[in-house]
Amino acid sequence: MPARMNRRWLIAKVFDGAVTEANFQWTESPVPELADGQFLVRNRWLSVDPTQVLALRSSDSAPGPGPVGEPMWCLTVSEVLESRHPGFSPGNIVHGQMNWEDYTVTDGSGFNPAFRLPDDVPLRWGAGVLGLSGIVAYFGLHEVAQGRAGETILISGAAGGVGSILSQLAKLEGLRVIGIAGSPAKTAWLLGEAGIDAVIDYHREDVGERLTELCPEGIDIYFDNHHGPLLEVALARLRNRGRVVLCGLSSQYAATRSTPGPSNLIQLIMVNGRMEGFLGRDFLPRRAEAYNVLLPLLRSGRLKVKEEVAVGLREAPRALARLLAGENVGKQLVRMDGEPAP
Repeated sequence: MPARMNRRWLIAKVFDGAVTEANFQWTESPVPELADGQFLVRNRWLSVDPTQVLALRSSDSAPGPGPVGEPMWCLTVSEVLESRHPGFSPGNIVHGQMNWEDYTVTDGSGFNPAFRLPDDVPLRWGAGVLGLSGIVAYFGLHEVAQGRAGETILISGAAGGVGSILSQLAKLEGLRVIGIAGSPAKTAWLLGEAGIDAVIDYHREDVGERLTELCPEGIDIYFDNHHGPLLEVALARLRNRGRVVLCGLSSQYAATRSTPGPSNLIQLIMVNGRMEGFLGRDFLPRRAEAYNVLLPLLRSGRLKVKEEVAVGLREAPRALARLLAGENVGKQLVRMDGEPAP
């Protein structure tokens, strides 16, 4: 039988100030044969995440740049077609770290190891709200922020993949939720569909002044998906025993120069505060805990899913560029060619 042909995007050049299709090269090549311990998947949904730009960066602290000529990595929901791996069988639906391509041969390891998704959930949920974004939101709120009803939480990137889930979970659990977002469309969704208490548009409003109006007594938690100057503004308003959760750096991933850190870290000392970073992948072994909470909320409609979906593998570079420009609302996904619309 002729070998399967694999359409794929390879890294063509490293980041030089903007991510465009020119950073990637479209190719087709045969799918390699499986070795022992490997399995073959057909990628069905791609998660588009800001951290992917690190594959195009040159940094001692980043897992990149991916060597020119290597495939561009991503998180996916995929179907196992063939397997020589004891943990995966044909027909399994898995979430894992694959590539921008139709088919991936893998052993399931990597920065985000592959795991089987429950059989009865929509595949797009597996790429978004039940993928790493949902894991980060759930455990970030409960384990790291340790949010409690009655507290005030400030969330940057509140309309993004993680923030759109976190904002709703915090509200459902009785916290006062203040979001920071970057467009009227994001503000409208957060106040309407997500139903949070207030939103600050950092492109059109002075964040410090608005926080003084909204939270004259300060905030209990700052959940940082953005970094940059917003961290310093939040630190200045932290209440006693306040917590800062470092989750993402959306303002920095595609920046051409680093932003100096906050100059007011003494605030943590003065309020007996805590600042902690975390990686969502560390909580993957406990994902069933998150699913037990998220799935009933999703099925009842109490937790709203906000997604923007690009269709076809050809659209992956444009979807990433759009995400990095802040043009999407909610989770950015790519539905692969031939995959039925949900």
